[in-house]
Amino acid sequence: MVKEKVCVNCKRFVVGDICPACKSTKFTRDWHGVVIVIDPDSEIAKALNINAPGKYAISIGSR
Repeated sequence: MVKEKVCVNCKRFVVGDICPACKSTKFTRDWHGVVIVIDPDSEIAKALNINAPGKYAISIGSR
């Protein structure tokens, strides 16, 4: 099973070495909560500052 990592820049879950959304190469495995965005115009996506469909961590790093 491949462990997903989260892009530090945009909080998107990533399997490869480059984030497909923001092209960052900085990742973490320390994340909390998951949101799946289908409609980037939704109120939840706007509140989380997400502008593309995908799977995102709600927060990264220690609480």
